[in-house]
Amino acid sequence: MSIAEKTVLRPRRWTPSTSRPSTANIAGRYATGVHSMGSRSVILIALLCSLAASARAADPSSPAGAPSAAEQMSRPGPEETALSLQVGTWEVVASLWPAPDAQPIVSRGLVAQRSMIGRMLQEVMQPAPGSAVPDFRRLDYLDYDRVEGRWKYVSMDTRFPVSIMPAWSSGPAQGDSITLQFQPQAFVGFGSAVAGRFMISDMVVSTPAPDRVVKEQHVTMADGTGRRWLFVRYEYMRRP
Repeated sequence: MSIAEKTVLRPRRWTPSTSRPSTANIAGRYATGVHSMGSRSVILIALLCSLAASARAADPSSPAGAPSAAEQMSRPGPEETALSLQVGTWEVVASLWPAPDAQPIVSRGLVAQRSMIGRMLQEVMQPAPGSAVPDFRRLDYLDYDRVEGRWKYVSMDTRFPVSIMPAWSSGPAQGDSITLQFQPQAFVGFGSAVAGRFMISDMVVSTPAPDRVVKEQHVTMADGTGRRWLFVRYEYMRRP
């Protein structure tokens, strides 16, 4: 083998660089990367919009100027109209049954403020001014998903460590009632030790009169009995 061939085939040693890029270089590279990502995002959004427009144009069943499916599904319907009629201030009586055979714990002096957030009904419950009830906040949202054809609900309550409680109906309202099934969760319990018992629950929201609303939550605890009982009831009366 010739000296030239040995020179070509001789492996090159890697020597780590002891120099560090300057802060200006790092910032410049970062800015270049962010700009590049932003440019790609803009291009992607424009491409998606173009594809959507092309799809609508290519659809022979979609006449020119017809609203998109998203626009149609976003229009308020009878469900949103019914929700909007509940906007206002409501006086609330809350009853809690800690066990199937227990006497209810009744809390009065509560008030709920209801308002529309877009197509959703928002409720904020708290003690009324001057009430002896300890301060708390309970929020919930109710909305009809027109695409899925069912109601969706979520509640949050600062009185118990139950986190966020989402629920869904299996279809539209039945008469004046909406039946919602909560996602199963563990309940902390009422004693000094954490029970963490698995709980299945639902809530029935009914409107027996324009100025009266009732919410009833039923539970089944994972205790081997399969007993289902009324756990919480909220009774609302519209404030004049």
